[in-house]
Amino acid sequence: MKTFFKALAIAAALGLAPAAALAQETSAAAPTAAQSPAAAPVSPGEASAPAPSGTSAALPRAAPEPGIGQPDGRFSLQDQVTPIGQEAAWFHNVILLPLITAISLFVLGLLGWVMFRYRRGAHPTPSRTSHNTFLEVVWTLVPVLILVVIAVPSIRLLAHQYSPPRADVTVKAIGNQWFWEYEYPDLGIQLVSNMLPDDQARARGEPRQLAVDERLVVPAGATVKMIVTANDVIHAWGVPAFWTKIDAVPGRLNETWFRTDRPGLYYGVCYELCGARHGYMPIAVEVVSREEFARWVAAHGGTMPGARPAASASGPAVAATPAPTNVAAATATPPTTNQSAQPSR
Repeated sequence: MKTFFKALAIAAALGLAPAAALAQETSAAAPTAAQSPAAAPVSPGEASAPAPSGTSAALPRAAPEPGIGQPDGRFSLQDQVTPIGQEAAWFHNVILLPLITAISLFVLGLLGWVMFRYRRGAHPTPSRTSHNTFLEVVWTLVPVLILVVIAVPSIRLLAHQYSPPRADVTVKAIGNQWFWEYEYPDLGIQLVSNMLPDDQARARGEPRQLAVDERLVVPAGATVKMIVTANDVIHAWGVPAFWTKIDAVPGRLNETWFRTDRPGLYYGVCYELCGARHGYMPIAVEVVSREEFARWVAAHGGTMPGARPAASASGPAVAATPAPTNVAAATATPPTTNQSAQPSR
């Protein structure tokens, strides 16, 4: 019995020793953790892409302007801020809308006159006229003339839309289920843009389901070429204020462009039914000055075209590699082949 109790005491001592050591380590590490400052909260975009060291701070987020670049309940087009959009808005407001209104009123009046004039009570004996050459010529030529009038500005608009000037900035937009990726191939920047929750959008003063954590930033007055594709299903990238909408098709690169001189924030959405969360992949384009754009590029670790990295004060960044001294002269050897020699004929 004494031997049993002695063995039990030894086992208890061995079992408590690791627990005591662990408690001592925990108590020693606790003051260090208490002395360390708490981590500052970051936004979702900052958490996924921290700013590189040595770069300038990120630009302050521009606030949306009421009635500009976002839906505001109007029954007409949004205010256009690009040359293509202004030309298209003129075509819609000056030519199409008056023409459609005139045709609709004419057809409505003609229908009402026929219903009243040739009703059974006022005209019990119907006319048996089957042909009228003048009327047949008129209702054939008038639609042709209307189509010609529409075709001239329409073809001019299409020519301007599909003949872009030389691009100043190239952006590749990639649609995913259900978010957007942006790449600046000439600047070395990649972004992932997700929709913000309603509470975060409200805190930033942005409309719900349109605010994103990472905006597409472009300089004012620059021609921006958009290369649009997708990774999974068909999406569509579009911003109404730019008069821009183009499909994002997997395995295919579609191209469009826009240019605006007006700094501000402009929203868009995916315009192709792409799945359950189709309505939750918005687009936000922030147009800034060229100086602000250069600072934004530096803050995201990119390099402006033509910019060179500054040399360090201690000397060149990369030391020249000395030429090796143990290189023997090359001996000319005939080319090798895996085919047998063919006799000359």
